[in-house]
Amino acid sequence: MKNLKKLTILHSNDMHGDFLAEQIDEKLVGGVSFLSGYVNMVRKQEKNVLYAIAGDMFRGSVIDSEYKGVSTIGIMNLLGPDVATIGNHEVDYGLSHLLFLEKCANFPIINANFHIRANRRRLFQPFYIAEMDGMKILFIGIITEDVLAQTKADELIGSFVDIGEAAQEVGNICNAYNAIDIDFTVLLTHIGFEEDKKLAALLDPAWGVDVIIGGHSHSFVTEPALVNGIYIVQAGTGTDQIGRFDIMVDTDLNAIDTFTWQLIPINNETCQKDEEMEQFINHYRKETDKKYDRIVTRFTNCLTHPVRNQETALGNLMADILCDSLGIDLMLMGSGAIRSYELGPVVHYQDLVECLPYDEAVYMLQVNGTQLERMLRRILREEAFEGEHTEFYQFSHGMQIIWSRGKQEFETLTLNGKALDQQKLYTIALSKFHYMNIQNFLNISLEEIKINAPPRVLATSYRDIVEEYMMMNPHLSSEVEGRLIVKT
Repeated sequence: MKNLKKLTILHSNDMHGDFLAEQIDEKLVGGVSFLSGYVNMVRKQEKNVLYAIAGDMFRGSVIDSEYKGVSTIGIMNLLGPDVATIGNHEVDYGLSHLLFLEKCANFPIINANFHIRANRRRLFQPFYIAEMDGMKILFIGIITEDVLAQTKADELIGSFVDIGEAAQEVGNICNAYNAIDIDFTVLLTHIGFEEDKKLAALLDPAWGVDVIIGGHSHSFVTEPALVNGIYIVQAGTGTDQIGRFDIMVDTDLNAIDTFTWQLIPINNETCQKDEEMEQFINHYRKETDKKYDRIVTRFTNCLTHPVRNQETALGNLMADILCDSLGIDLMLMGSGAIRSYELGPVVHYQDLVECLPYDEAVYMLQVNGTQLERMLRRILREEAFEGEHTEFYQFSHGMQIIWSRGKQEFETLTLNGKALDQQKLYTIALSKFHYMNIQNFLNISLEEIKINAPPRVLATSYRDIVEEYMMMNPHLSSEVEGRLIVKT
């Protein structure tokens, strides 16, 4: 006779400071108060409940950025996850600050493969073992260097550099702790849904990994993917939904007997609001409203940025403002740096800060036509259109690209109506984040660029530039105009 025990695992990822509910039609949707209400309800209804967060708790709201994540940790402490792993945005305020925030957390923040290069000492607790109802559930936290671009400037810090090495690190931990009779093993990752599949394929079944709960790619899935006997899930982004596993664990075989998984909508119809959480968030909200609740400008219409791997109206406006203000040939505005799906028509300062939360320096560099074409080819690589969470860019006015994915060729490539001159030097601007990762993101090295001319900082804050331009130029508008056309 089987020895079965029920385990319920709730999971979120890429919450990005999505603390407040939104009115959508007749419903109040999302927000941590309703999310907390759902988690508390399930904890009352079910015996064995664990709640895990797969990275990127930070960024996305002024409540987070104003307090550099300290407010977020306070809110997460009240939400009460059992375990969380780090995502790439956990290091946005600096690694040392993240280590401080980790000390503020009342829950374990785990990561197995982020280390000090000199002695390979891990920076975080690599795993967490939850014990309940006679079961032991092992969580292992994984991130890879591809999503740690914020740490590139710190030569002392490293990660096991690829999925293969991350897989071996999982094996090392599983081998070391399976001896204490682990009943269930979860990888809590922040590498993207497709990378999770690759990782699962590399894992030895003898290591006993049952489930991968992931983040980073903001994937909404309808059912778990199954790779190498491992079920892989993700819960989109924000707090509008939560993932839920209900699992019957065979504690003799230390494996899943049966399970169900679903993506639960979070709204005022599916759960009651946690009033204590609401009061706690409102404490921060009142303080930030004093500073951020002022009007910057009014657009003629709402501008949208629905996806990162295509031209958008909001992306065009941001790139154009920076190009015109800085007097350069081309602004490459990182699509992922624009964090709002829409902005306007009335733009409050809070809206602008949440849309452009990173507020970085802008670097100017000079590249010739041949180098610029190579950079554009890197942007348009196939991974950008296949669900991968790759870096992409919005182009300022004057750029015209028609790219054939089938031929892997430019059908049109002009700047200000002229074909790129292979020898001519063009002035290009990038934010600091993209400048520091230029080899990986744009397939060109800083050493090669410096041969043309020394790069220089044009501004210490691109958000300041955007705000000033918007204040001085009311009734701005923008539209998708065919700067980038991608053909299959």
